[in-house]
Amino acid sequence: MSELKKSPLHARHEAAGAKFAEFGGWSMPLQYAGIVAEHKAVRASVGVFDVSHLGKVTVRGAGAVDFLNTCLSNDLGKIGDSQAQYTLLCNEAGGVVDDLIVYRFAEDDLFLIPNAANNATVVDTLRARAPEGVEVTNIHDDHAVLAIQGSRSDETLTAMGLPVGHDYMSFDVAEFDGVRLTVCRTGYTGERGYELVAPVADAVQIWDAVMAAGAEFDIVPCGLGARDTLRTEMGYPLHGQDLSPEISPVTARVGWAVGWKKPEFIGHEALRAEREAGPARRLWGIKATGRGIPRPHMTVLDADGGEVGEVTSGTFSPTLQAGIGLALLDAAHEPGVKVNVQVRNRVEEFEVVKPPFVTPGVRES
Repeated sequence: MSELKKSPLHARHEAAGAKFAEFGGWSMPLQYAGIVAEHKAVRASVGVFDVSHLGKVTVRGAGAVDFLNTCLSNDLGKIGDSQAQYTLLCNEAGGVVDDLIVYRFAEDDLFLIPNAANNATVVDTLRARAPEGVEVTNIHDDHAVLAIQGSRSDETLTAMGLPVGHDYMSFDVAEFDGVRLTVCRTGYTGERGYELVAPVADAVQIWDAVMAAGAEFDIVPCGLGARDTLRTEMGYPLHGQDLSPEISPVTARVGWAVGWKKPEFIGHEALRAEREAGPARRLWGIKATGRGIPRPHMTVLDADGGEVGEVTSGTFSPTLQAGIGLALLDAAHEPGVKVNVQVRNRVEEFEVVKPPFVTPGVRES
């Protein structure tokens, strides 16, 4: 097994007492003070995550936007320069190779943030299809990414002199103390927040500045454990669990990230056919009516004990003080229906719900 890669902020995390775990081939902080405390800090005020393990890819050259639009699911024609878009790279069968964010700097200059484990696959897939004049470059190790999330994120960045207040899923290029940054209003927590992309060489300087600027707002460093509980409360899918090469955007109910009016994208024929026929299973939220906590791969049962689905993501919600999760359920099982989950050696009752489980603050102006 190859040695795990480390974030450029690894020494800072060690000094802060982080506990580490493997994420996509990287050793990343799982938690510092504790997952629940970090989760609540983001919901109440502000937290900062190191997500430098995420992939980074540039696609440049004449016709870059048009090329990407024939590969990725969403319609890049719907956004302009200085805007970002959530999208999917599918396979020909309609399964999801990866979900990613595209930053559009210009028609011939785009920046992609895939998931860590899928970065190389995304690069290889796009390179194999790229026409002459379009260059796909793997820059996974060249940039750090910090996510400042929470209702006090604006104040934190304002204290650094960085731009804030732009529309959701849009970005600015800014400078902080000589460092060129991309400041994008997005994140994976459901709260108002921003993601900063900076050169690796400047990562420590930016991290220290964020921590100093956020001190008066009780900012805390947050690990990927809290990121997971936060995104589950929002019903945001995680690739490898809720999305995968075997789980399509139609099944996972992320068809809103598919440009159905586009003439083509990878997997479009299979997805159009599935959409027309209706998927055999759909991804819904499940919320415990008792004390059960769902975990991935647990079996979902109907009232008669028949198998009707499988949990894909599950956790204890610090906000709701209840077990919540996402599950692939037979098409007949929709919000309002009661189901059971086999939690170890007992059966626990859950209600099928439509996420998010909590009220999001991400779009608040």
